[in-house]
Amino acid sequence: MNPRSTSAVALVVAGLACQEVGAALAFQLFPQAGPLGMVMLRLVFSAAVLLAIARPRWRGHSRASWIAVLRFGAVLAVMNGFFYLALQRLPLGIAVTIEVLGPLVLSIIASRRASAWLWAGLALVGVVALGGGGWDRLDPWGVLFALGAAVSWALYILASARVGAAFPRLDGLALAMTFGAVLALPFGIADAGTALLRWDLLALGAAVAVLSSTIPYALELVALRRLPASAFAILMSLAPATAALAGLVLLGQRLTVLEVLGIGLVIAASIGAVRAAGRRAREAAEPVG
Repeated sequence: MNPRSTSAVALVVAGLACQEVGAALAFQLFPQAGPLGMVMLRLVFSAAVLLAIARPRWRGHSRASWIAVLRFGAVLAVMNGFFYLALQRLPLGIAVTIEVLGPLVLSIIASRRASAWLWAGLALVGVVALGGGGWDRLDPWGVLFALGAAVSWALYILASARVGAAFPRLDGLALAMTFGAVLALPFGIADAGTALLRWDLLALGAAVAVLSSTIPYALELVALRRLPASAFAILMSLAPATAALAGLVLLGQRLTVLEVLGIGLVIAASIGAVRAAGRRAREAAEPVG
């Protein structure tokens, strides 16, 4: 691996680490602001940063483009809401592993290969192992919220592609994040209440936004210029492992051997599915005859 690729891998890993540190910090603030309060703070501060950086144009966009932005913003708000509600009830590593099932299923569908069923089966075994031999160990609402985040993540990928094609640079993301923040406002205010009047909590909310959104996105943007998209996607499949490590180190959340095995199987299934989808895309691009 050349130095340029090595540095790109380091950037992706650093971005994943920042993301999970931000999630751990948000979890510690749940007793004060509530999960939906933290979602609101994350989206509001992320939107403020993106608007300042991107300075998007508000005029000159078609009706279809605005519909794409509004859908993307709604998905952002719902995805973050489901994930933080899951994080309130499940260990960080397990919540992220279940959430990763969304992009995993999308990759399996995109591959359209018989081998995709192998990766689907491997992921299923991993999910069963996550229950440690019995799903009754896990909070059922937490699992449902994590599955909602998984579906939302798959929709996020699709919505992001549409917005990326319709808007230059970060304009679409900035506008979508702003709409997501507006949607999250009433839920966040109801959940956090008067805690939002505390400057220390607002500062920590800004830190969560920077760690969970701003820094990871910036690092990923640089890494994508140095790495093939398939290699980048495989590295992103390591999110459950970094989340489990962050949960252990920062929150003291220990996992059973079966749960660690389950996380490993889901990661392996994600890598396999991404590679299969990449092969299909290359084959489709090759000229026939």
